[in-house]
Amino acid sequence: MAVNRPVHGGNLLWAAALAGCPPSSLVDFSASINPLGPPQSAIAAIQSHLEEIAAYPDPNYRELRKSLGEYHQISPEWILPGNGAAELLTWAGWDLATLPRVVLVTPAFGDYRRCLRAFNAKVVESCLWADLPEDMGDVEIDRWSLPSPMSPSSGLLLNNPHNPSGWLFCRETLLPYLEQFELVVVDEAFMDFLPPTEQESLVSEVAKFPNLVILRSLTKFYSLPGLRLGYAIAHPDRLRRWQEWRDPWPVNVLAAAVGGAVLQDTAFQQQTWSWLPPTREELFQGLSQLPGLTPHRSAANFLLVKTEKASSQLQQALLQHHQILIRDCLSFPELGDRYFRVAIRSHPENLRLLQGLKDVLA
Repeated sequence: MAVNRPVHGGNLLWAAALAGCPPSSLVDFSASINPLGPPQSAIAAIQSHLEEIAAYPDPNYRELRKSLGEYHQISPEWILPGNGAAELLTWAGWDLATLPRVVLVTPAFGDYRRCLRAFNAKVVESCLWADLPEDMGDVEIDRWSLPSPMSPSSGLLLNNPHNPSGWLFCRETLLPYLEQFELVVVDEAFMDFLPPTEQESLVSEVAKFPNLVILRSLTKFYSLPGLRLGYAIAHPDRLRRWQEWRDPWPVNVLAAAVGGAVLQDTAFQQQTWSWLPPTREELFQGLSQLPGLTPHRSAANFLLVKTEKASSQLQQALLQHHQILIRDCLSFPELGDRYFRVAIRSHPENLRLLQGLKDVLA
């Protein structure tokens, strides 16, 4: 079973085999997807564009880029839609690999290493808590810090909010890196979960810094991981080069239609921003009261939890006895079996998780 252990969350077929139940019976806390969606605006867009699957998509995705440009108040030529943020990460990895070294902020999403390894990048890892004691049980997350700058010819790859910690880096912390690194790639896949007044996005800086690339996802916030839709915001020259490298038509017509529709769904956006903070706090408090568990504060739609009992054992017990899937952190070498991550789900599902954890910890 260890050989087949998934490196991403949301692998329901693997989990169902371990739990001895159909995938539909599982409550999935391993993938950080908004439980309020998909919004009706997305479903309506799919239904109204079904006939378009008989034709190729617009290779330039003019309508989608126009919608994204209006949403971010930037010119569409600074935006490139992709088959999820993961596809665009690959091309960012290609650019980063041309530099003498790339600083990777760790713990890191596993696909960062994949994209850098694919192009033989020279990677220098910089752990967020490199200067802290190994036992982090009582360490507050706001003591985690970003790396010291390397030489100007270096690249930097990080995400904000950070996965798996949920920590949000403020813009003032990140801005100096745009002067100190030749290329900075910031994955903002979870930034949408904060209301606009609380976001620390660097999108507004792209026009000033041609060495900045922002990656965004539309699948997590709008509950569309199976549709695959993300986009990059960067200098048009860079995006034209990426367009030449990649396969044609990476975004299907239904995904393109949905992207334009959900960006205008202000009701769903506001519903999510109102729902998340109190629900996250309730789950945080519930986890804090369980013996042997120490959750960390988060600005995203998930919580990182330190555990005295091996996370892989907790995961297996929850699957077999409660049909609940949590994300172990074995794919994050810095965390290993001492941590697990859980998405914020509905109130009844969160209570089911807390009861399940209470049972298996006892």
